[in-house]
Amino acid sequence: MFWEEFVSSELSRRDFLRYSGAAAFITATLSACSGGPASTGSVGAGSNRDLITAVIGYGNDQSWDPTQTASAFAMAGISHVYEGLLDTDPITREPYPALATALPADLNATSWKFTLRDGAKWHDGQPVTADDVVFTFQRILDPQANVLTGNFFKAWLQEVKKVDDKTVELVFKFPFPDAAPRLTIAKIMPKHVFSQPGAWDQAKTGKAVGSGPYKQVQHNPKSNTAFEAFDGYNGPRPATVKKMNWLTIVDASARVAKISGSSAEAQIADNIPYANVDQLKQQGLTVEGGKGMNHMFLMFNTGAKPFDDVRVRQALHHAIDKQKMIDVALKGHGTAASSFLNEGHPDYKRASVVYDYDPDKAKALLKEAGVSNLTINLMAVNVSWIADCLPTIAASWEAIGIKTTLEPQDTAALFAKMDQGQDYQVVAAASNPNQFGMDADLILHYNYVPGGVWMKYTHWADSKDAKALFAMMDEATQEPDKAAKAEKIRKYIDVIAENAVLYPVVHNELMTAWDPKKLSGIRAQPYPGINLLQAKRT
Repeated sequence: MFWEEFVSSELSRRDFLRYSGAAAFITATLSACSGGPASTGSVGAGSNRDLITAVIGYGNDQSWDPTQTASAFAMAGISHVYEGLLDTDPITREPYPALATALPADLNATSWKFTLRDGAKWHDGQPVTADDVVFTFQRILDPQANVLTGNFFKAWLQEVKKVDDKTVELVFKFPFPDAAPRLTIAKIMPKHVFSQPGAWDQAKTGKAVGSGPYKQVQHNPKSNTAFEAFDGYNGPRPATVKKMNWLTIVDASARVAKISGSSAEAQIADNIPYANVDQLKQQGLTVEGGKGMNHMFLMFNTGAKPFDDVRVRQALHHAIDKQKMIDVALKGHGTAASSFLNEGHPDYKRASVVYDYDPDKAKALLKEAGVSNLTINLMAVNVSWIADCLPTIAASWEAIGIKTTLEPQDTAALFAKMDQGQDYQVVAAASNPNQFGMDADLILHYNYVPGGVWMKYTHWADSKDAKALFAMMDEATQEPDKAAKAEKIRKYIDVIAENAVLYPVVHNELMTAWDPKKLSGIRAQPYPGINLLQAKRT
C-alpha cells in the first residue's frame, strides 16, 4: 500500500502520524487501494483493438474549462476534444494549423488574419464560425472574467475581430513573434453552447463540446473520462481509435497494477513511480522519461508572519536536503533547482541566489529575522511523487529546530481551500507551465502576474518588490530583439529567486509506460498527462 511505502521511506509510523496529522489522508488512500472510486469506470481489457485504456496519475475532478484549467488530466483531455486556431506538436511544440488553414506569414506583423477550415464542426453538428473565435478570445481578454489563460495574452493581444463568417483578425499591441505557439492555449469554444446561463459552471464541472478528433462521451469525477472518435472531424490529426477510456488513479500502487501483468487492462500510464521503472521494463513495457519544467515548489503566505520576511523564506529553502530528496524519493530522476527554469531550458542561467543545502545558513537567516520556536503546517497535494518528497522536507526542517506537520490532501480540495481564502502557512505542490508552452516569458507569467490566482494565494502582489518585478516582466515581453529579451528575462528571474515567494525545490523527470505490443506512436512528454493523437492500437 502507498501509505506504508511512504512511512517506511524515511519515517517511523509514529513520526509519520506526528508529521502528517492526517488520518483522513490515510483513509482516502486506503479507499483507493481497496478498489474505491479510483478503480471504477474500467471498461474493456487490453485485447480490444478499438479501445485505448489509459491510466492518468492525476485527478479528473478539477476544472474542464479550457480558459481556466491547469489540471493535468483535464488539459490532456482537452487537447483531444478542442482545437486552437493553431495547435502545437506535444513534443517539439512546433505550431501547425488546426482550425486555421495556415500559419501566419509574417511573425513580426502586428495583425494576423486566419481563415477557418472548411467543414469544421462542433461535436453537436453545428458549424464552427468566426463568432466562436471572437467569443472565446473575448472571454480570455475580459478583465472581469480574469481567466487563467488571459495571463498569456493580455500583455500583447489587443483584440480579435470578425472579418467574415470564416475569417478573423488578431490585432496586437506590438510585434510578438512568440504568439504562434501560444494560440494552442486558446482552445476555441462554441458560442451557442457556452454563452448560455450557467454554461461556464458546467464547463468547470466537466462539460466539453469541441471540434477536435475525439468527443467526450462520459465523465465520472474521481473515476474515469471516456472519449469516442468524432465522425465529423476533418482536421489534420484525426482519431486513430474508435474509443478511449482514461482512468484517474492518483494512488501509485493501484496505477502500476492497472498496467502490469499479462492481463493488464491499460496499455499506457503516466506518472510512473521511479521505484517501479525496472519492474515494468522487465515485463516488456517501454518506460521513458521526459525532462522539462516539472517541479515541486514551495508557496508561502506572505500575508502571515513570519513568511512576510524574505529571510525566513530563504532559510526554509536552504534547510532542505535536496540531494537526499533526489536520491530517496526521486531515485535519481531529479535536479535541485538552481533557477526557476530547468537546466535544459534554452534561457536557463544559474540564478543569482541558489538555495544549496546549507542548514547553518538557514539557522543564521532565522536568527537574523528574529524567528525562533517556529511551527509549520505544510499543506501539500497528494500526487504520489510529491508525497514521497515530503518526509525529507519535514526531517530537514526539524533538524534546524522547526516543528513540522505534514498535511497532504487531494489536489482539488487543497486549491478549493486556496480559492476560498483559507489561511495557510506554506504549500508544497507540483507544477509544470510547459503544459501551456515552452517560452520563458510564458512560463514566468503562469505564476507571476498582477491579479493572477497564484499572486492572490501568496498575498504578495501589492508589495514594492512585486510591483518592480511586474514592471521588469512587462519590459521583457515588449522587447522585440530575441537576445535582449532573453537577457531581460534572466534579470527578472534573479528577482524571483531572491524573493522565493513561489519557487521550485527540485525539477524532476516524468515517466510514462506503455505496452509496445499494443500501442505505437507514443512519445513520452516532459509535462503531466499523455497525448494520443498519433497513437495507434497494434
